[in-house]
Parts: sequence; structure tokens; C-alpha cells
Amino acid sequence: MAAPVRPSSAALRSLLFASRTSHSRTAHRASHSRPHSTSSSVNPDEVSHFNALAADWWNPHGSSRLLHLMNPLRHDFIASCRRSTSTAYDANQKLSYLDIGCGGGIFAESAARLPSTAKVLAIDPTPSVLAIAKAHAKKDPCLSSRLEYRLSAIEDLPLPPTPSDGYDIVSLFEVIEHIDNPNAFLDKVRPLVKPGGWLVMSTMARTWTSWFTTNFMAEDVLGIVPKGTHDWNKYLNEEELRRYFVDKPGWVSPRVLGVMYVPGVGWKEVQGGERLGNYFFGIRRED
Repeated sequence: MAAPVRPSSAALRSLLFASRTSHSRTAHRASHSRPHSTSSSVNPDEVSHFNALAADWWNPHGSSRLLHLMNPLRHDFIASCRRSTSTAYDANQKLSYLDIGCGGGIFAESAARLPSTAKVLAIDPTPSVLAIAKAHAKKDPCLSSRLEYRLSAIEDLPLPPTPSDGYDIVSLFEVIEHIDNPNAFLDKVRPLVKPGGWLVMSTMARTWTSWFTTNFMAEDVLGIVPKGTHDWNKYLNEEELRRYFVDKPGWVSPRVLGVMYVPGVGWKEVQGGERLGNYFFGIRRED
């Protein structure tokens, strides 16, 4: 597989938040993709891709294996974000979650099981994947009162009546790199986060290392990730996310954690890993 054409330094700086057209995964997809509204964050190609993976979502050894292995780190990162603001941290607080792009529900279901959870609303625009999530949750009647799945894009989600009715935790795990216009998407997320609450996400830096590990090795060589899952051009560097939030009033206390998948071991924290590939990013909405 040929390496991607390296953008110029100016293009790299402006890639994330400049107005840009949708990047199709392949020339074949580009010629057959449906036009979609610029006001929607939903890319039909992405929906089609994840629909095809739906049946395998809860197989811990299947195509979503790396997501299953990453899930404990997601909870650890959220806990570290909340502990970082000691004046606002309450270990006994019952938390509300909004999981955007929940997929088959790996994180949403695990969050609903936590004793500190009041409720979880999980949304996804992919019908087949969401059907898998709902079917899996029905196996445990205890989840019915704390976990709700909804077929929805973020644009269709009603805004909280007041800021205090927002969510304590809004999660975007392995989502933002599948969005055509992350700037507009993140603008829509802000009103959903309660003042004092956290927006947390995981994504990948747009580096040669990440192309080699996620596109070439994971998809083309090892086959541990289905082909077409990742578009290197949509990867987001940590400094680009940080710069976006610096320019937007009302966000404080950004945090980042670099991680790396080690075959046979699992996901591990790596200092400075955000400059290489996978990382978590969290930021708090100002009180």
C-alpha cells in the first residue's frame, strides 16, 4: 500500500478546522456515495461501514476487540479528569452520561453498571449497530432504568432546557475522526455538557506513526481492524483540538493521555503518546 501524500506544514495546521469536503475512503466509495447535508454530522459512508460490522460488535475476539480492550482505560481517564478538579470532585455524586456515537454499546453499558451512575443516554445514527446494542442490554433487566439507546444524530438531540440539565459526562470515544467537519460538530456538543461537567474523547494523531500502525499494519497487514475503518486525513492532532477549545469561551482544564496498543498485552499509557498515535482528550465546561 502506498503511503499517503504528505500535506504541507501549512495544510497540516489548517486541515482540522478549515472548510473541507468529505474524504471518501476509496475511489469506488466516492463514486457511489450519496450527497449529504452540510448541516449533518452523519456521513452515509460511515454509517454503511459500521452497519456491516454490527453483528460482530460484542465478540471480544472479533472486529471490535481493540474497543473492548480499551474500555477500562476510558473509565480510568474519566475518573482522572474528575479528580483533577478537587474543588468540584464528589466521589458520591450520581453522574449522568451522554455517549455520542455509542456503536454497539460497549462503553454505554459499562457506564450504566457503575454504582455512581444515575443515567446513560447513548445515541448513534447507525440502525443495525444500535439494534445490537439494544438487544445486548435487554439481557440484563437491571439496565432498563439507567440506560437508554436512541437512534439519533447529534443535530436531532433536544437541547437541555437549562444548562444545569446537561450531562456530567459527554463522551466521544473513537468518533471525532469519523466526522467530516469536527469544528461544527464540537460546536453542537457544548450545550449538552453541564457546567462543571466533562467532555471526554479518544482519537488518533495525524502522524506517519499512526498511518503505519492503524492503516497499514492494523488494517492491511494484521487484519485486526476491518479495512476502511480509518481515514488518515481525518485524524486530529492534540494541539489542533487544544487550539479549538482555547478559541472557544467556556472550556477549561484540558487534559490529555497518550496510549498505545501492545499486541499480547493490551492498551498501555505512554507518556507523550498523543504525538504518535492514540490518545484521550478531556476538557471541562466552566462553572
